[in-house]
Amino acid sequence: MPIPSRVRIYEVGPRDGLQNEARPIPTAEKAEFIRLLVAAGLREIEATSFVSPKSVPQLADAAELLAMLPAVLADMRELRMPVLVPNMRGLERARGAGVTAIAVFTAASDEFTRRNIGMSVAESLDAFRPVLQAARAEGWWTRGYVSTAFGCPYTGRVDPARVVQVALALRELGVDEVCLGDTIGVGVPRQVRELTARHIAASIPLERLAYHFHDTRGTALANVVAGLEDGISCFDASTSGTGGCPYAPGAAGNLATEDLVYLLDAMGIQHGVRLEGVLTAGRFISGLLGRRVATKVGQAGGWDPTTGHPIGRS
Repeated sequence: MPIPSRVRIYEVGPRDGLQNEARPIPTAEKAEFIRLLVAAGLREIEATSFVSPKSVPQLADAAELLAMLPAVLADMRELRMPVLVPNMRGLERARGAGVTAIAVFTAASDEFTRRNIGMSVAESLDAFRPVLQAARAEGWWTRGYVSTAFGCPYTGRVDPARVVQVALALRELGVDEVCLGDTIGVGVPRQVRELTARHIAASIPLERLAYHFHDTRGTALANVVAGLEDGISCFDASTSGTGGCPYAPGAAGNLATEDLVYLLDAMGIQHGVRLEGVLTAGRFISGLLGRRVATKVGQAGGWDPTTGHPIGRS
């Protein structure tokens, strides 16, 4: 399978990267973070979540944030800004905020979904049915997450056949894209290749499949390369490596957008994102969170092969 010549980088920093942060971040600062991401060239940004404000206080300002963005961003016509929607109540709030793209979230492990959203996998799919029907009626773009695709923090190994089964169920519900998540960061390239092959065999098109890697054990970029070699052309990433699963002890966060951009640049793969812009956004959000930039490229900067000098360092 040829490596794609162009890759979509799906930025999850404003939602997945911030949702578990205890330090409250002002809405205006979140809007500025998104502005910096757009200025860096990112065109798919998961902006926020319409889950219960009691469950995720950090994202309780979802409607306020979305209302603020048109004044912050010069032109939103080429942007896709999905929001996470767990149920019909969340969908009605999202509709009121003027969204045009949503994501729903389940897993390949019943125990994980019970502890995370209080439902079994089957129950979560039933809950998503009217949500996705309503989204399709609106003409919205939709995505379905399959978390714990590589392993569950409660039950261990996850059968790849189970991952495919959930992905097929989401496709039957009408999602435009299925994203397979390495929630606790245990996956390795061999597993990526097996999952990709199984989904292709199940007639899920490569262009409808994405990966969401966590870098908990340092394998995220290796997993990206495995995905690329099998023709995957969409990867999630979080600027400054923020986020990560709260159920994974010692979690190091999501795959960092700046690390992914550097890799793709070095491989000659187009993606439309400027590394220096991402580094600027990474320093901004790290400063708001009161921590130093911890990602590899965030610390070292990029590299100019014509001079041998690092670029984009603070």
